[in-house]
Amino acid sequence: MDKINEVKIKTKEIKLDQFLKWANISASGGEAKELIVSGAVTVNNIVETKRGRKLKHEDVVGINNQKFFKVISLT
Repeated sequence: MDKINEVKIKTKEIKLDQFLKWANISASGGEAKELIVSGAVTVNNIVETKRGRKLKHEDVVGINNQKFFKVISLT
């Protein structure tokens, strides 16, 4: 696994599509939806196809098994 980038959020949890926008992985909600439904996104190494999946502290989001982002909740 490559380097994991930490992304800090100000809440206890965040929806997957919102996280993709917050972390600048996607430019829009539509782009986030396309990434998710195409199977390009994993959460803790499992393909996730639900936009509303709630991410919590220390969940790891992967994009095409090449870029990885860890959720860091500041609350």
